[in-house]
Amino acid sequence: MTPAPLIAVRHLCKAYRRGDQVIPVLTDITFDIAPGEFLALIGPSGSGKSTLLNCIAGIDSADSGSIEIGGLDIASLSDSDLATWRSRHVGFIFQFYNLIPVLTALENVELPLLLTRLPARQRQDHARAALAAVNLADRLDHKPSQLSGGQQQRVAIARAIVTDPDIIVADEPTGDLDRQSAGEVLGLLGRLNSELGKTIVMVTHDPHAAAAAHLTRQLIKGELHVARQAHPEKRL
Repeated sequence: MTPAPLIAVRHLCKAYRRGDQVIPVLTDITFDIAPGEFLALIGPSGSGKSTLLNCIAGIDSADSGSIEIGGLDIASLSDSDLATWRSRHVGFIFQFYNLIPVLTALENVELPLLLTRLPARQRQDHARAALAAVNLADRLDHKPSQLSGGQQQRVAIARAIVTDPDIIVADEPTGDLDRQSAGEVLGLLGRLNSELGKTIVMVTHDPHAAAAAHLTRQLIKGELHVARQAHPEKRL
């Protein structure tokens, strides 16, 4: 039996306004994301990829339509409840890492846990475990300027997983990396998906990165198309 979708997007529409001009970005987007899916969203610049990702993550809102995650309509939440929901269920990975320059790797990874009620010792233990999971246990006290681009992105991934979220959203996670570092990051995302069952939604313009996903969907002028469906064995 097909499992219920973790993420159900229905008739999502979004437009931006510049004075009297209305610029459509997303047009009647409807699709499901299964639990444990690894989805790549591709498309040209300005096609709406990041806007769709931000709507799924609850950091942007649509003009119409709905997004249910785990059966919860996230548009029904107040701002404070939505912020609490994001902190528990969504981990974020960005192209340019978004690390705090004056903080160490350990302190950067600990940041999302400051929104929880965990005592300081447990927060640091969780942060150390997350950094160990991305093979950076020997870089706890290093600041971002002391790390390579690939290492900084692994710190960002550790920060994304430290709260044990259901969903990881990644916006061009390899876009600022050389090919070797990008391969390491994609391999890490693949392991988070296959070994820990994390549902991953990734925006990318890189065909090599998109090939790491189970399924590729393409946005063309705000409309969504299936670009590639993985063979069943890729999910194993």
